Amino acid sequence: MNPAQAKSSPLSQPQAETELQLQRTWRVVVLNDPVNLMSYVVVVFKKVFGFNEDTARKHMLEVHERGRSIVWIGLREPAEAYAFTLQQWHLTAILEPDEAH
Repeated sequence: MNPAQAKSSPLSQPQAETELQLQRTWRVVVLNDPVNLMSYVVVVFKKVFGFNEDTARKHMLEVHERGRSIVWIGLREPAEAYAFTLQQWHLTAILEPDEAH
């Protein structure tokens, strides 16, 4: 298939977009919620990310004071796994594209 045919192929465009989304970096962002105790959030960050006490507290305070904290940046699949894990711990976590990388 020559390049002109590849551009007109109906499967090439969505596949290319999917590959780009998988290759770009994503942020895992934890949002503030009125439910979880600050000490609980620190414990979850330590367990899920292996953060030490100071790093876990820093991110917890960002969530508490600013309403959000970027807790991890990387490829889409691990980002989705981290967000899912945080949600299983009942934290509000979202993904957003990392425009800086």
